[in-house]
Amino acid sequence: MQDLRSNLSLPPVVSTFVEPLPRSPIEALLSVFTRRLVARRPDLLRRLGAIVHVPIAIVPDDMPHAFLLSLNADNSRVSICEKSEIDDAEAVIRAPFLVLLGLLDGTYDGDALFFSRDLRIEGRTEYVLALRNTLEEANLTSGEFFGLTGVSARWVDDITRSLLAQARSLASLSADWGNTASGQRS
Repeated sequence: MQDLRSNLSLPPVVSTFVEPLPRSPIEALLSVFTRRLVARRPDLLRRLGAIVHVPIAIVPDDMPHAFLLSLNADNSRVSICEKSEIDDAEAVIRAPFLVLLGLLDGTYDGDALFFSRDLRIEGRTEYVLALRNTLEEANLTSGEFFGLTGVSARWVDDITRSLLAQARSLASLSADWGNTASGQRS
């Protein structure tokens, strides 16, 4: 089985560019979209059950920061923090950024990633499973996350799929190039 961590990790230069970006506007934007999604789809909170109000950390291996996700009907939010500041999280999900996005869009199977160790879970596994099952059953699209419907939602979905496919292809090429370059130095 292919090791997705090496083939789908973003090149280190991406992390270098992301590191200095201001967190507050990104947090605010992600939180607004998350709140709107929860307001439009209250069924998501019902499906989540016990994990509503429970902070879950999402830690992209190849990015400089972690995301703390807290969902509830009144104040869902996404916080961006240092990876060392996730102690409040009841559960932690770790994988390369593109793998995490692939879990959201259905490109990758969470069970296969878990058993291949490309996806690692710490803490309360049942919370991660509840989140995964809820997202899988909800069949969310990027257009729906952004609050779009109809043609505009399909347009955003198509663009997102295309961009993610290109990013995965570039990550794979970068990994191949890195493997070739390190093999030539040996």
